[in-house]
Amino acid sequence: MKQSLEKTLASRISIFDGAMGTEIYKRNFFVNTCFDELCLSAPKIIGQIHKEYSDAGADVLTTNTFGANFNKLSHFGLGDKVREINKVAVKLARENGKDDTLVAGSVGPIGKIHHHEKNSAEQVVEMLAEQISALEEAGADFIIFETLPTVADAEFAFRAVNKNSKIPYVLSFTLDDNSETVKGEPVQSLINVFKDGTRKPAAVGLNCGAGPEGMLSSVEKLVQQTNLPIIVQPNAGMPKNVGGRLIYMASPEYFTTYAIRFVNMGVRGVGGCCGTGPDHIRDIARSIRPLAKTAALEKIIVKTLEEHLQAPVPMEKKSRLAAKFAKGEWIATVEIVPPKGYDLEQTIQKSKQCKDAGIDAINIPDGPRASSRMSPIVTAAKIQQEAGIETILHFCCRDRNLIGMQSDLLGCAALNINNILFITGDPPKLGDYPFASAVFDVDSIGMAKIQSRLNRGVDIGGNSIKEPTKALIGVGADPNAIDMEREIRRTREKIAAGAEFIITQPVFAVEPLIKFIEKISDLKIPVIAGIWPLASFRNAEFMKNEVPGVVVPDSIMDRMAKAKTKEEQRLEGIRIAKESIEKIRSHIRGIQVSAPFGNVQTALEVIK
Repeated sequence: MKQSLEKTLASRISIFDGAMGTEIYKRNFFVNTCFDELCLSAPKIIGQIHKEYSDAGADVLTTNTFGANFNKLSHFGLGDKVREINKVAVKLARENGKDDTLVAGSVGPIGKIHHHEKNSAEQVVEMLAEQISALEEAGADFIIFETLPTVADAEFAFRAVNKNSKIPYVLSFTLDDNSETVKGEPVQSLINVFKDGTRKPAAVGLNCGAGPEGMLSSVEKLVQQTNLPIIVQPNAGMPKNVGGRLIYMASPEYFTTYAIRFVNMGVRGVGGCCGTGPDHIRDIARSIRPLAKTAALEKIIVKTLEEHLQAPVPMEKKSRLAAKFAKGEWIATVEIVPPKGYDLEQTIQKSKQCKDAGIDAINIPDGPRASSRMSPIVTAAKIQQEAGIETILHFCCRDRNLIGMQSDLLGCAALNINNILFITGDPPKLGDYPFASAVFDVDSIGMAKIQSRLNRGVDIGGNSIKEPTKALIGVGADPNAIDMEREIRRTREKIAAGAEFIITQPVFAVEPLIKFIEKISDLKIPVIAGIWPLASFRNAEFMKNEVPGVVVPDSIMDRMAKAKTKEEQRLEGIRIAKESIEKIRSHIRGIQVSAPFGNVQTALEVIK
């Protein structure tokens, strides 16, 4: 069932669509074409663009009517088509969205009026009101005034929408790098436009004018100035002229990192403006939805009946590994990836080698880099049963919904798999199956909360499960994160959710790890450093350039390049790993050493 804009923004993070003009331009229409008129002459193209955004995950589709007012249409001899274009535009957006998709009626600035009569301000309001009326009659769910460049334009919009209309509306401004309008007007002056009004906007926003990085400071100021929901739609960076065409260079991945920052700052709606397309929106939707669902999960958890909560099992009684953590002892683990087939014989033999060498546990990754391998739960269970060594099960949020995840966690408890590392997981497009669906009902923070509740005898609905589980809760961390403030904040949220230990991404540059640990030192949580012994120079190149979250310094690349034979390179990789461990030993509680390409002997040589 479709909700109003106000209820939607209050209940979840909403994904807005991206640029309409950019997508039209990509389809070889000249920039001097009246893009709004294409609703009449090329409705299939406009409809297809809407559909692509809807399929990408947009909750809100914006009509192709940015310039569909009398003044701008008159430049093309289309002044008599205002109502027709706006009504058809709403129909096209509605037909190509989903049942619960909201349709935003786009209204842009009126443009220059080529005379300076005293009543020109009233003319602007009348023209805007005409367009608003057509959009409202056609069934738009709300009006979004886009790219408002000045206080005067915002005042015109405010007057027009309150003239004869009751439709909800959004005022979205364009600011420069100084967070001011083109006339030097600050954010507060824009907010003052509706401060004393009888019918305030449903939300305010920022769009166009800057890329995601350039818009960051403006968002910070807007958050401080208003309690209204905020919608942010940046450009995809600054355009470059490539072969006579303007190309926006910001990748969907880069764009999405800022979308996440906006949401963490309190923004309730995120989309794109010039240069963005369905790929940007798809990436945003995949990354933002887990954040929104985690917030929803908290509402579920609040309903927990307090009488069902039981005391958690003490840490030292959860597992042998947990007992070592509780005593403050050094931890040494080896990571062994599950097989691509179903034969576990070699995996079990390697695990036995590790046990004989005194290793504390075997780390079992869950579909690393979005690959498909044998079930890590089955792998962990067989290793524990047949090799007699504990495991640390990596539990990924990508491939299961909430019900499936809870079922698997209860299954782990039944199998005595009690050391679990929760990770959000890489999106499928990074792996061998890019078209596989990603679920991401919650992220690793949400999963830590679920497991923490199971450890107290209740499920996600607040129902008793009788016996509490006794999982030792681990989470991942990336000391090399580009946005370190966000990484620290999320790490603190993970610990607040119940995390009891951390395992980091593979460490090659030790300084970022030490700084990261110092910034969370007040939390007193044990940190296990990920260690990857480089197997060859080629392996070093792969780790440096293709593995997310891994930084390999040039000095290490030079050392690997100087080693001539493959065996010399392997031994150099071991030396580098050992040196890294010694440099960080006083800051960490243990190590997770990966067995590169399944070579457990290399991992054991590092740990000696």
